[in-house]
Amino acid sequence: MRIPSWFALFVLLVTACPATDGSLGHARRAQALLGPEVWSQIIRVENSAPTRKYPRTLHALVFELAGVLWFYTDADGTQSFSLHRNRLAQEKADFAPLLRDLDRGFERWVTVGPGGEESDATAAAAELPNGCFIESYAALRRLVARGVPVSEPRLLSYYARTPRRQTGHTVLVYSVNGRLAVVDPLRPETELRFPASFSAEPMELARAIQGPEVGHAILLPLPLPAGRAPGEVFAANGPRAGSLPL
Repeated sequence: MRIPSWFALFVLLVTACPATDGSLGHARRAQALLGPEVWSQIIRVENSAPTRKYPRTLHALVFELAGVLWFYTDADGTQSFSLHRNRLAQEKADFAPLLRDLDRGFERWVTVGPGGEESDATAAAAELPNGCFIESYAALRRLVARGVPVSEPRLLSYYARTPRRQTGHTVLVYSVNGRLAVVDPLRPETELRFPASFSAEPMELARAIQGPEVGHAILLPLPLPAGRAPGEVFAANGPRAGSLPL
């Protein structure tokens, strides 16, 4: 079982952006958006039990944010990856138990290094399917890079039920001038403002953004990033791990 906390069970999806081929390019794009101040590692996973969601081979980005590890694929977005609190060094050194807990078919994996200038340029221009969690953090990086006085940055993640399915989404929330500002990756040019009292009521805030179909919402506090805007692709900045022994 993954960390029994208020955000650990979420799998964050953006149904507006269907997954496509090119998982390595998407993982590189995700790494670029997070920036060099966020520990991250691209891995290639061999899946012994392929499904429609996870093919036989896929690329993923593992990254650290708010004290735990997260796992991004273009197939289904970002989900919690850590199994324990306060064991980051051990978990970064060996992803094997985390991968097995995530999917029984994830039996082998290797790290993927930098892709060179051509690969980096392609990744920098690529869209990010199911990337709302990472894109929300990237929006925070842009605000800080522009010198916007951001305080109390958080990610608001919520599920919304529709007649056909349940979907998840994440937006950036921060405090400014006594109010809450919200940046939604689906409409990044439009900044929404809400009363500061919403900061204690994630459900109320999520329903004000999305509508009454929201059934569950959480707020994840974020550290303020360094003042560099996203856009470049950076080399993997964590320790290299090995393959999972069978």
